[in-house]
Amino acid sequence: MSDFLTQSWSWWFSGLVISATMFTLLFFGQSFGFSSNLRTICAAAGAGKNVQFFNFNWRNQIWNLVFLTGAIIGGFVSVSLLKNDQPMQLADDTQKDLLELGFSTPTDIQPAELFSMEAIMSIKGFFILAIGGLMVGFGSRYAGGCTSGHAISGLSDLQLPSLIAVVGFFMGGLLMTHLLFPMIF
Repeated sequence: MSDFLTQSWSWWFSGLVISATMFTLLFFGQSFGFSSNLRTICAAAGAGKNVQFFNFNWRNQIWNLVFLTGAIIGGFVSVSLLKNDQPMQLADDTQKDLLELGFSTPTDIQPAELFSMEAIMSIKGFFILAIGGLMVGFGSRYAGGCTSGHAISGLSDLQLPSLIAVVGFFMGGLLMTHLLFPMIF
């Protein structure tokens, strides 16, 4: 069973699972997005008493909290129980680009130069992660949802604001990759 779960899965299988999930959510009148969980958790903790934004019936979003919990448990299971000892497989061009920026080829999921405890505890690493986290958090609220919510749920609903948001996400990613990232590193 472990070999079956840890093998490379075809792109079409993931697409089928995402499509089935979206069809089910649309059928039951729900929308998908991870960033809405933060609002739900704050509302469940009682923040709605002080801030109007958190004053809503959070119990309607329990299914989304279950999905979030499943994603966390699934990540833990995949790292601790399903991990194989094969090194990370990256394209040669990607490895070359990383070397030009001062990153060695990752042996784990994330590059150690950015996500090791040593890097996180440095002033530069702390500010990169803190500012990046604030930008992602603020951006997802300002855009009315996160990348998964807009790209998967919003586009399947044929929502124009989601199309605009997704185009913005891609433009921001290209700007970061080709302009800002090389300046920072």
